[in-house]
Amino acid sequence: MIRVVLPAHLKTLAAVGGEVHLDVADPVTTGAVLDALEARYPALGGTVRDRATGRRRPFIRFFAGEEDLSHSPDDATLPPAVATGAEPFCIVGAMAGG
Repeated sequence: MIRVVLPAHLKTLAAVGGEVHLDVADPVTTGAVLDALEARYPALGGTVRDRATGRRRPFIRFFAGEEDLSHSPDDATLPPAVATGAEPFCIVGAMAGG
């Protein structure tokens, strides 16, 4: 069971109140987690990654523990602590401006 933490605006869109729990088959990768998330919550399709290219949207970041996975390939295996559900996979809306 993978634990996913969403930013507030995506929680609202998905109509969830807390962490999302997903079943993801091995190998547990960023792409597999996002595929499972979009399959379970279709309203999130296109919000985290572009529908046409599959690339991460600007101002969206992915973290596993303290590791920034935003620029890692979608097929890179997630750390064991995330794959086992001990730590969450976090999707964060980045801030910009000055």
